[in-house]
Amino acid sequence: MLNSVKLIASDIDGTLLQNGATAISQELFDQIHALRDRGIFFCAASGRQHGSLKKLFAPVEKEIFFLCENGAICFDPDGNPVSKTPMEREKALALSHEILGVPQFEVLISGAETSYLIPKSPDYVDHIRYFVGNHVTLISAPEEIKEDILKVSAYCPDGALQYQESWRQRWSEFQIALGGELWLDCGVASKREGILGICTHLGISSDEVMAFGDNYNDLPMLSLVGQPYIMDSAQPALREMFASHAARPEDVIGKLLK
Repeated sequence: MLNSVKLIASDIDGTLLQNGATAISQELFDQIHALRDRGIFFCAASGRQHGSLKKLFAPVEKEIFFLCENGAICFDPDGNPVSKTPMEREKALALSHEILGVPQFEVLISGAETSYLIPKSPDYVDHIRYFVGNHVTLISAPEEIKEDILKVSAYCPDGALQYQESWRQRWSEFQIALGGELWLDCGVASKREGILGICTHLGISSDEVMAFGDNYNDLPMLSLVGQPYIMDSAQPALREMFASHAARPEDVIGKLLK
């Protein structure tokens, strides 16, 4: 089976980081080295920012691909962008203002290497900077952003799921996915577009990709690749969609490397 795999992609939160974990396992870092020795690339696939992911994968950051912002931008091991799918600017600005208009929401607007914040609370800034690990730029209005807008997210401290369907109807031109329990991530790209961009860069087929995920924002990626795995911890409805299940990506990769 390993001979048919050229790229292994994995979601982070809930997949590589489970049960409150905040650090990637040394086991996975060792596996990434072993995969590269066999000509197989690894890709960290997340809604997170590039800088946040590089910190998580510091021991191997020069060896792996990064699918960031749910596929809106992807980077090669040298830090060069290999694909980018920005939002239409005026619609992204309108969405940002709508999020700002909801009293309990905070907005996060994603550029290529920074998170633009218009904070209602200083605790929110600390959360993004220190807990999430993002590079942060404070602004007073969305119009101050000069670069492409890749993703607009709503931080929903009272839970994001209750808003998902109404926001999908209101903003049908965007892909709106849950980014954990407290986030609604809005953009035009998905992890599917990100994987396709990396495959094009590497000159491989999506059938030669193995991927791991645990949530609804992983479905576009898992439905694309030749060898999808859903986590045992995923919701029952998601587990029913895929034949291959795993407790951890490391378990499957370890078996492949034997």
